[in-house]
Amino acid sequence: MPTLLVTRRLPPAIEARAAKAFDARLTASDTPMQNVAAQAVGADAVICCPGDVFDAKLIGALPDTVKVIGTFSVGYDHVDVAAARARGIAVVNTPDVLSVATAECAMLLILAAARRAGEGERLVRSGGWAGWAPTQLMGTLVSGRRLGIFGLGRIGRELARMAHGFNMEIHYHDVARMPPELESGAIFHASDSTFLPICDVLSLHAPGGAGTMHWLNAERIAAMPRGAIVANAARGTLVDDTALIAALRTGHIAAAGLDVYEGEPRMNPEYRLLENVVLLPHLGSATTETRDAMGHLVLDGIDAVLGGRTPGNLVK
Repeated sequence: MPTLLVTRRLPPAIEARAAKAFDARLTASDTPMQNVAAQAVGADAVICCPGDVFDAKLIGALPDTVKVIGTFSVGYDHVDVAAARARGIAVVNTPDVLSVATAECAMLLILAAARRAGEGERLVRSGGWAGWAPTQLMGTLVSGRRLGIFGLGRIGRELARMAHGFNMEIHYHDVARMPPELESGAIFHASDSTFLPICDVLSLHAPGGAGTMHWLNAERIAAMPRGAIVANAARGTLVDDTALIAALRTGHIAAAGLDVYEGEPRMNPEYRLLENVVLLPHLGSATTETRDAMGHLVLDGIDAVLGGRTPGNLVK
């Protein structure tokens, strides 16, 4: 029976499958595991999570027995895939199965930011709500607005599908135009100069990494319409926090909804001082159905690699 090291506590159904199929080294902790290389001695496979930094140094220290790393996520910028490949270690992830849940979270952020739901919830909880008033917490409609999606991948396309139900006009910016059947009527923009000025609402869905680091910076924010809304359920590194906070203070960005942060769980503390930002603790894929599907998919990929097969979720 192969040995599997799991760096975080996983859903019960996934831990049960792992314990049945592997000599599984499970943990009850929700925090990143320390001394992973030492813990992996004798292991054939490792499951890690976002926030577990599998850089070249750690991968270089893994024992020779490790043949595959599975990340409990679709994003893999926390894993040095090139370093793993150089050591002959395969990397598998969890594409597709979390697209709907994460798009739902992005739509939640958009709606909550536009309708000032965070402020309203805090008002009621504080006991300070004095009743309905004609001018109380007036937000803005989402319906009929122009939605700009930065990155029309699986999650971006699911968000576009949902946004059609709000009669939103969909625009997107990506490295290349999608085939018409994937666009579903969305309008492609090859450059920031045409894309950003139409973004009444901007939702970020690009991958992390050096190429998109601080993509939403002061210059790009200035190109957006005054009063625009920003949502980020992708990667915290996409946003220059100092620039977004400044724009939220001036009202150039009316509101923002954030589920991810650079350096999370740490975040720029200035966000917590702003009323016009909705802050969630990385809940994008946090549904029972989705997390179970993610776990089964990453175990399927590990099974395939250890069985000498090429898995469909192999990171290339």
